Amino acid sequence: MVKEKVKPVNLQKDDISTEKSLILFNDDVNSFDFVIETLIDVCGHEPEQAEQCAVIAHYKGKCNAKSGDYHSLKLLCTEMTQRGLTVSIE
Repeated sequence: MVKEKVKPVNLQKDDISTEKSLILFNDDVNSFDFVIETLIDVCGHEPEQAEQCAVIAHYKGKCNAKSGDYHSLKLLCTEMTQRGLTVSIE
């Protein structure tokens, strides 16, 4: 009987344990109020924090909306995308 050698998948420590950022991008579709409401509802921002994030994204093109591990940010990213916002995890 021949045993097949299987090479283990080597995940980089950086891929799992390092802190990631949920980046909100500016768009010309969603209103400030909608973006602010979404940040409060999905990310748990305080109203002032959500407003600042929306303004930064508007003027700079993007803003770090939330930091954390990849798995928790993935859930937020999916929800915000379903609501029509442009976001990514970096």
